[in-house]
Amino acid sequence: MKIFISKYHKLSKKNIEEILLNFNSIGQSFFAGKKHRRNHIKVVEKEGMKFNIKSFKQPNYINRYVYVLFRESKAERSFKFAEKLIKKGIGTPKPIAFAEETSKGALTKSFYISEHLDYDLTFRDLDLAIPGHEDILRAFTRFTFNLHEKNIEFLDHSPGNTLIQLNSGDYQFSLVDLNRMNFKPLNFPERMKNFARLTPDKGKVKIMAEEYAELIEKNETEVFKKMWYFVNAFFVNRGKNRKLKQRFKNLVGIK
Repeated sequence: MKIFISKYHKLSKKNIEEILLNFNSIGQSFFAGKKHRRNHIKVVEKEGMKFNIKSFKQPNYINRYVYVLFRESKAERSFKFAEKLIKKGIGTPKPIAFAEETSKGALTKSFYISEHLDYDLTFRDLDLAIPGHEDILRAFTRFTFNLHEKNIEFLDHSPGNTLIQLNSGDYQFSLVDLNRMNFKPLNFPERMKNFARLTPDKGKVKIMAEEYAELIEKNETEVFKKMWYFVNAFFVNRGKNRKLKQRFKNLVGIK
């Protein structure tokens, strides 16, 4: 197994090897018992610190070779993108290492290790009926605008992928699940599309559009119309896809 360790971290290669070799039997699992999850994340304590270890599901037959010959693995991308985000001043758990195991020229296992970050909420927990949550939503929108201004397109900008620390009103946001990102200038439609996965709640979208419009100096109606177009398209398509999948399962007798 090849292990690549951040030059900014002191966790030894020996300790990392020990953690990965015993991955199935150590630590606290994030997704225990949920076999449908694509990846498996564990929290492990070592040298007085907590770490998150993400074990990526083995790629399909073709991608096992693609990730060795032509493209960086999800683990490597997560590691490199985390380092890039930190350099740009964007919050994310500190990267420690990534590891890859290959057999006969194909990727068989890959892991991404980062420091564990305690947090209070994610976007999924925001409820406009709770005092203070609208302020957090507006701060989250400003955080997203900052991503866009720094030429960051977070393709998995979804409800569980931004960790929120309240800090007595000095909100801190940290991105996780980093393997799908682009670093490029974003035009207006691309910025609005980046909100599509977050929520189908029209009230929340209106607040985000209002806050973003002020930051980008555009008409609020124009921003909301474009943002809602992408939100609606995403959730309508997702609903159709789920119905098709369920219909197929019913046809073949899968429970």
